[in-house]
Amino acid sequence: MSRKLFVTTALPYANAPFHIGHIMEYIQADIWVRFQRMQQDEGKPREVHFVGADDVHGAPIMIAAEKAGKTPQEFVAEIAAGRAAPLNGFLVSFDNWHSTDGPENHELSREIYRRLKAKGLIVSRTIEQFFDPVKEMFLPDRYIKGECPKCGAKDQYGDNCEACSSVYTPTELKNPYSILTGATPVMKQSEHFFFRLSDPQCTAFLKEWTLGNIEDHPRLQPEVANKAREWLEGKDGSENALSDWDISRDAPYFGIEIPDAPGKYFYVWLDAPVGYLASLKNYFNKTGGDYDAFMADPETEQYHFIGKDIIYFHTLFWPAMLHFADMRVPDNVFVHGFITVGGEKMSKSRGTGISPLRYLEIGMNPEWLRYYLAAKLSDRVEDIDFTGEDFIARVNSDLIGKYVNIASRASGFITKRFGGKLAQDWAGKETPVLETLRNASGEITDLYEKREFGKALRQIMHLADEVNAYVDENKPWVLAKDPARSEELHQVCTRLLEAFRILTIYLKPVLPAVAEKVEAFLNLSPLQWPDVSKPLADGHTINTYEHLMQRVDQKMLDALFDAPAPQAARPEKETAADNGMEPLAEQITIDDFAKVDMRIAKIVDCSLVEGADKLLRLSVDVGEGRLRNIFAGIRSAYKPEDLIGKLTVVVANLAPRKMKFGVSEGMIMAASDKADTGIYILQPWPGAKPGMRLR
Repeated sequence: MSRKLFVTTALPYANAPFHIGHIMEYIQADIWVRFQRMQQDEGKPREVHFVGADDVHGAPIMIAAEKAGKTPQEFVAEIAAGRAAPLNGFLVSFDNWHSTDGPENHELSREIYRRLKAKGLIVSRTIEQFFDPVKEMFLPDRYIKGECPKCGAKDQYGDNCEACSSVYTPTELKNPYSILTGATPVMKQSEHFFFRLSDPQCTAFLKEWTLGNIEDHPRLQPEVANKAREWLEGKDGSENALSDWDISRDAPYFGIEIPDAPGKYFYVWLDAPVGYLASLKNYFNKTGGDYDAFMADPETEQYHFIGKDIIYFHTLFWPAMLHFADMRVPDNVFVHGFITVGGEKMSKSRGTGISPLRYLEIGMNPEWLRYYLAAKLSDRVEDIDFTGEDFIARVNSDLIGKYVNIASRASGFITKRFGGKLAQDWAGKETPVLETLRNASGEITDLYEKREFGKALRQIMHLADEVNAYVDENKPWVLAKDPARSEELHQVCTRLLEAFRILTIYLKPVLPAVAEKVEAFLNLSPLQWPDVSKPLADGHTINTYEHLMQRVDQKMLDALFDAPAPQAARPEKETAADNGMEPLAEQITIDDFAKVDMRIAKIVDCSLVEGADKLLRLSVDVGEGRLRNIFAGIRSAYKPEDLIGKLTVVVANLAPRKMKFGVSEGMIMAASDKADTGIYILQPWPGAKPGMRLR
């Protein structure tokens, strides 16, 4: 029976364009999907549906839209309009891309809620919740920061700690503050709805789902299963460590209103994963498919590719919601790590972020990145490290030096010497190298199926090495010099193109555009996996070979990490006052002053800069929900330990400046006289909060 697969990736939040982490996940899933689409079961192709969607609800979208002077719908529509370029650019083959604000998601989310409520798994309680007295609204978890109640890490969000992975409620934070206004939140009461995740039947189901086996194989990766066990049993091994899940939010809120509860909305993490189902339903509605029948079919398989930062939601909340709403639960959740650069977390402010759009805009081949990432991906939850030297070496050596080289070395002889026709009476006369290539199909199939892409590509490149060894052994360039050995040349080059065809089949999930060019070059219909065992026909005619891929240029890689050019500095006055102070600058208007955005900033960390006698590196919080990296020439006046925790003032809208030591994205305000007798950074009075603007 032919397999039926439903595959998704995590839904990106619609407050910004895709970052490289999104693209890595989509490429990983796309490779697996393309591999599945190439397979046949009992002579029938597999039915594979690959869908995605924008996650558009929640307070962050509402607030961002408000700042932009748009409705939430207008705001997310602009983000959605930019999705196609990177998805198409990196050859990601989604069948459908939808939105969690679509009617299908509203309908399915409410239906799931009604079913859970009918089973007694939804309860209402009056809770105390943080309220921003300045903004006059209840604060979402991610709009509250403070110290982690478990490990004490500072500047952690209100739902989980990025330092120790603990999950907690916002009211457990120490020294909380609103990231919207910097105000200390106050407690107010509100009625909320909870999914009874602590119910014994939920715990029993989740233990079986997360820790049980499917056909003697674990459902989840070992690292993920161990984390789930810790959440389910607690570090002390208690019977039930789960807390009930707050699934409601108060108005104002951009989301799906809860049935029979005016002014109450589903928490975004309830309706976001429902977006997987909604996108599939939307796709079937557009194509005439039967969504209900497909999801009810016991043969249907459901898989989600996600990042390691959202395991809790996808291995506890999501399967429990589906199971107790009498819906299909996922067969597997495939978890991956993050991308790092040079061993460090990617940071736009440090000049180590990779912009997917910039990658494409400067003309870098998307299949370079697809191959490079695939060569590092495995079935484990491991971070992938990107280094420029490795990227260039791997792409140029493997793809150009080993793979493409085979076609370029053989095709010219076939075209010029034999009119583009392969040898007669060659099919079935296997050589050891071709037997090795065909016999590798089972192992490579197994590696792709298990998402061991790195191992699969290593095996494929090992096969390419053997083919190149066959080239060196038979030396077609030598055979071409001897007219008496013309037929031998014809046979050797035909076998080389057959080997190249097999390698292309193995690489097609990773290099779909190259495979399409090869299909045109070899004059073949789209290659499928079973074609490994179907040799090129005797006398088959090929087309003229055209270059398949160029080498990576170091200049392109340099351009990928270039920061925007800094703004030109205003020339200094050449005159000086008698008292040693600089004269006043030229008069400006209030509009000129308004262009300079100066903000209160908290210095979260400070360190020396190796190789720079005057600089300190500061990590500052200006109320954005992230830290900025700023280099300041104040080393002569301050020790790093004296600045940590202090408030100061920064110019927040200065264009980023690329320096030898990284990218500086702001300027610390400091005073000095013309004689440079001292440097004095500005310190606000007590009560000022990060993010407040100087006016």
